[in-house]
Amino acid sequence: MRSTLRLITLSFGALAFVAGCGTSTPAPTASSGPAPEGAAYLLSEEPAGAGSVKEARVNSKSDDKVTLVGRIGGDVNPWVENQAAFLIVDTAMKPCAADEGCKTPWDYCCDAGDLPANKAMVKVVDSSGKPVAMDARKLLGLKELQTVVVRGQAQRDDAGNLTILADGHFVRK
Repeated sequence: MRSTLRLITLSFGALAFVAGCGTSTPAPTASSGPAPEGAAYLLSEEPAGAGSVKEARVNSKSDDKVTLVGRIGGDVNPWVENQAAFLIVDTAMKPCAADEGCKTPWDYCCDAGDLPANKAMVKVVDSSGKPVAMDARKLLGLKELQTVVVRGQAQRDDAGNLTILADGHFVRK
């Protein structure tokens, strides 16, 4: 009788332990779609006349209004933590394949020499021009290698790097 009672107790204990495993709530992912706040920054239609990232790096000056098409990437981690900002790469560049030795195809490690001339930073800004303090993956439902069309104002730093202060985004399917 004792051994049966002990067996039942152990069985319930094991069952409770197994039931407790895996019950944590998974972290939200980009595939869950944009946050409600992100709707203000998403465009329902793709803007016409989008230029390439490479072209914009050559021709755009600070304060120019620009519309660019690019692929999210350009680094192992193309996201800026706690900010709606990310890197895009010219769509003429192809992501690296696994057989080229790249663990993360969106870092373009197989073409690292060409990368600086083909990438730009995108910062989502609110109506007052301030960066939005929310991860772009959550705000806009984005993930690496997605192709986006961004609309905004060009900004240059002293090193000539291009940043787009974006007020609108369209995600290509």
